[in-house]
Amino acid sequence: MQAPALTFDPELLLAAQGIRVVFFDVDGVLTDGGLLYTESGETIKRFNTLDGHGLKLLQKGGITPAIITGRDSAPLRTRLQALGVQHAVYGTEDKLPAAERLLAGLGLDWSQAAAIGDDWPDLPMLIRAAFAAAPANAHPEVSARARYVTRASGGAGAVRELCDLLLQAQGRYADLLAPYLPGAKDPA
Repeated sequence: MQAPALTFDPELLLAAQGIRVVFFDVDGVLTDGGLLYTESGETIKRFNTLDGHGLKLLQKGGITPAIITGRDSAPLRTRLQALGVQHAVYGTEDKLPAAERLLAGLGLDWSQAAAIGDDWPDLPMLIRAAFAAAPANAHPEVSARARYVTRASGGAGAVRELCDLLLQAQGRYADLLAPYLPGAKDPA
């Protein structure tokens, strides 16, 4: 089988090998950070399908995605339900206690956690996580503390990039890719 077209630095892959859960911020990570409102005041969010498929692959690869966000919206809940994301905490500005409760509930600790965020409220999680990431357009204070800064911006493939990195680190990427290549069974 041909080597994957996407590669990461071996040191990054080594650092990400033990990850079992990933904490994701929403605005600025799963979205571009922009907030769109209808005339009636309803929030509209735009999600990237590459990121969504990355979250599905992460779950297939045995890594739990967990969402911790300062906002709550029906579009977000609908999107996460469609992706099968089971762990989410909405409307919390203090993300660290939420992450610690999720870790305890999963029987994991910070040495098994990764986190990706783009702004100051994400820093407490990023500092404690074994593997911290930030999208390309993150605030400089966040990027400076991230082990990995994605090439893609938030809402434009940053989540997928991190998912791909973690799946490669776990040795699952090639197996998950194989059904989509010529000669393989239908991946659906």
